[in-house]
Amino acid sequence: MSFSSLAGSSSSSSHPLVPYGWDADWEAEFAPFAEQGLLPGRVVRVDRGLCDVVTPAGTVRADTEFVVPRDPMKVVCTGDWVTVDPEGRDPRYVRTLLPRRTAFVRSTSSKRSEGQILAANVDHAVVAMSLAVELDLGRIERFLALAWESGAQPVVVLTKADLVPDPVALSYLVQDVGTSAPGVPVLTVCARDGEGVEELAGLVGRGTSVLLGASGAGKSTLANALVGEDVMGVQATRDLDGKGRHTTTTRNLLPLPGGGVLIDTPGLRGVGLWDAGAGVGQVFSEIEEFARNCRFHDCAHESEPGCAVRAAVDDGELPVRRLESYHKLVRENRWIVAKSDARTRADVRQDWKRKQAAGRAAGEAKRGQGPWRPAPPR
Repeated sequence: MSFSSLAGSSSSSSHPLVPYGWDADWEAEFAPFAEQGLLPGRVVRVDRGLCDVVTPAGTVRADTEFVVPRDPMKVVCTGDWVTVDPEGRDPRYVRTLLPRRTAFVRSTSSKRSEGQILAANVDHAVVAMSLAVELDLGRIERFLALAWESGAQPVVVLTKADLVPDPVALSYLVQDVGTSAPGVPVLTVCARDGEGVEELAGLVGRGTSVLLGASGAGKSTLANALVGEDVMGVQATRDLDGKGRHTTTTRNLLPLPGGGVLIDTPGLRGVGLWDAGAGVGQVFSEIEEFARNCRFHDCAHESEPGCAVRAAVDDGELPVRRLESYHKLVRENRWIVAKSDARTRADVRQDWKRKQAAGRAAGEAKRGQGPWRPAPPR
């Protein structure tokens, strides 16, 4: 097949990139670059300024020097669609980063509070949580907030289900997670035995899925089960705390035999929010619904009179833990946004001042003191 036919071929089922997510929309995005003789491709791995790109002519190694931006949110990432030099160029370069449909982003641990893109053009975000350790519902909610914000459909997978042999106990764990993940499928999987893998494969069999979780969550074992072969290394976790070593050190895009592709990621220690206000609202949709009946439209659900959210807690309709987690993520998200937005930062500062003043006034009233006034003249 000639280069021109490779670069300009349609998005029919015969196109070599269809197994990697190529469709009519990506073909339209690429059309102007086909006229320049460039090749379309999808990034399957990035490593120190170089990346592996699968193209109609095969997988090539390309340099990203010409698309290195000042904005860390625009660096080339696994899952990106790009244009690369045609065959015959040595070395090859990534020439263009095509517009992303979605991006899974977390905040970095740096003091500059930059965003870090973990995967691009993702349709499903699979959050793997191990049943070898106590479930951290707050961490699940954090992952889900980022997933909803990215534009992907989240899925929670409870791995190592064989460690909970009692079906009743397992059902309670699923129920607990389901309460913290409204609108999200919750599956139990034992990847080593294949239990639950077929159901998960059916959910992620179309589009692109990113596999997320801490080290030791069983992501590599799960990735191998979905791919159908041992493509990712697996190491045992520590018995003491259920944690594992970082078996996966780069983000890799893997085609699945039943359709779709999977991006496996290294274990994540920190999962900081990054401008995920809408995602937080989606995770805590029941709180947003209760809030519609609050007396004040800007109710903070803390001590305001007529707060429908606090009333739901008092009536047992809303778990205290959920409200506490909601407050925590809202505060964290406002803080991270404030660091990058001067106007929001000023609003947060004014809000803090108002709360401090209200707190001082309440304290004085409780002690029977009114606001200070000068003594009248004698």
